[in-house]
Amino acid sequence: MVTTVTRGRTPLFKTMTSARRTINCLAHMDALGASETLCFVLMPDHLHWLFSLTGKYSLSSTVGQFKQNSARSLGGPIWQKGFYDHAVRQHEDIRALARYIIANPLRAELVERVADYPYWDAMWISDRTIL
Repeated sequence: MVTTVTRGRTPLFKTMTSARRTINCLAHMDALGASETLCFVLMPDHLHWLFSLTGKYSLSSTVGQFKQNSARSLGGPIWQKGFYDHAVRQHEDIRALARYIIANPLRAELVERVADYPYWDAMWISDRTIL
């Protein structure tokens, strides 16, 4: 699991255009074979991304490529240096971790239901109306 923050915690992802471009960059990392995204939530000023590495690139390289691609897509440097990572242990419940991640907009009081927040996805959820 990786968390990365925008420079100065600027809320860049309040607009659909910037959020969708950034989300497309996550999908691009999966398409490159660098990652397999399990879930993510793109908050106004940061990203929580739960993924598994495929072995093609290191964690730092995968996150670095994502940050470069998304910055390029949005027209300039947008991310603070570095990122926070948490290696998920075998004994941890990955679905519970995913639920915790996608519930961030609720805890931030951005929405009343997770389904009302547009910038998240989880591989286990095919119908958001159930949330």
